[in-house]
Amino acid sequence: MSTVALSPAPARPAGASASRASRDRRMARRGLLFAAPAGLLLLAIYLIPMVVLAGFSVTDYRLGALSTHFVGLANFTKALHDAVFLRAVANTLVYALIVIPFGVFLALGIALLVHGRKRSRAFWEAAYFLPVTATLVAMATVWQFLLHPSLGPVNAAIKALGFEPVAFLSNPALLIPTMALIGIWQILGFNMVLFLAGLTAIPQDLYEAARLDGAKSPVDRFFTVTWPMLGPTTLFVVVTTSISAFKVFETVAVLTKGRSGSETLLYALYLEGFEYSNTGYAAALTLVFLLFVLILSVGQTLYLDRKVHY
Repeated sequence: MSTVALSPAPARPAGASASRASRDRRMARRGLLFAAPAGLLLLAIYLIPMVVLAGFSVTDYRLGALSTHFVGLANFTKALHDAVFLRAVANTLVYALIVIPFGVFLALGIALLVHGRKRSRAFWEAAYFLPVTATLVAMATVWQFLLHPSLGPVNAAIKALGFEPVAFLSNPALLIPTMALIGIWQILGFNMVLFLAGLTAIPQDLYEAARLDGAKSPVDRFFTVTWPMLGPTTLFVVVTTSISAFKVFETVAVLTKGRSGSETLLYALYLEGFEYSNTGYAAALTLVFLLFVLILSVGQTLYLDRKVHY
């Protein structure tokens, strides 16, 4: 039986390997050069301010002070016993618990209604999106007039129905729900547009297939096709709405001036940092606020991402 000797594969010349390695290094340097502006911008806007903020949070620095002292975790300990800050955390959580579900599901319902319109769709899109384009400070002033106990049309309508006027902006029990209502009004149009984009991207063939499989009613087709296909959009809307809810500031600053019962996280930071000049303490509160937003965003993303169909 004859055997055939296999010749070894020709070795790659050393010069070719060196040339290829040199070319790869040049390409890597070019890539780093193109990424350098974005990296420097990220460093200047996010990383360096965060390091400075963390440095201030462990000191007793006051705005304009000539000297400062290291206090360690004293600012964070103070926050845990600060009645105003704890009330601001509770108010912000209540505000978020109202704004997030209503801001998401009302926007979804409106998007479903607007998506089915033919001639008037553009009008409704512009009408609902208008509050998003308006300055919230100006709109808060308008809401202040609308909810005025004696001059506002809202209380005028309530009195016309035979009820007593409601002190929306002076009753501590109604301050957070009232501001949450304004927050829902302000974010509704943005979320609606996002859901409209998601609805437009759903292939119509899926609805036909669901109809042939027995999903005769619109409700059945919503739960079998629309809702699963809107998973990525819903995830994005929930996360952005949650962040917006925790960032509430303008309505508090204009409508209530932070009076007792209406404090929120960002307004408490503003008072400590700019009104009282407690820069070190305000920096510590800012880190706590960022931790809240980070935990909320990451938690929602990890939980909802498992339920999303891409």
